[in-house]
Amino acid sequence: MWITVKISNYKEQNIAQNPHGIEAKKLYDYPQAQIMHLHLQAGEALKKHITPVDVAFYVLEGSPTIEVGKEKIIVKKDDLVESPKDIPHCIYNETDEIVRVLVMKLPRPSSKTVLV
Repeated sequence: MWITVKISNYKEQNIAQNPHGIEAKKLYDYPQAQIMHLHLQAGEALKKHITPVDVAFYVLEGSPTIEVGKEKIIVKKDDLVESPKDIPHCIYNETDEIVRVLVMKLPRPSSKTVLV
């Protein structure tokens, strides 16, 4: 059986509409998971929000501040931060550098994210 490999490059994807006003591109969108590529310029941030599924943040570039619940910590490239479902979370770029993060929602949410 021949399997067709699907390759996605974030640079070739359209910016997805989002309530945060940042550059977010959908790389993977299936019922079992959703993966977004976030690109935050200096000073940009997500709005604090709650998702109905577990979320994992993988830092590709930069040193964002990630808030999960009451914890707020500066992380670095190649760090993975887990955020359990139904817990407020946020990503801030409080630096002068670009921040790029993969956001993985597991599974893909079937209900909307709630802004806090």
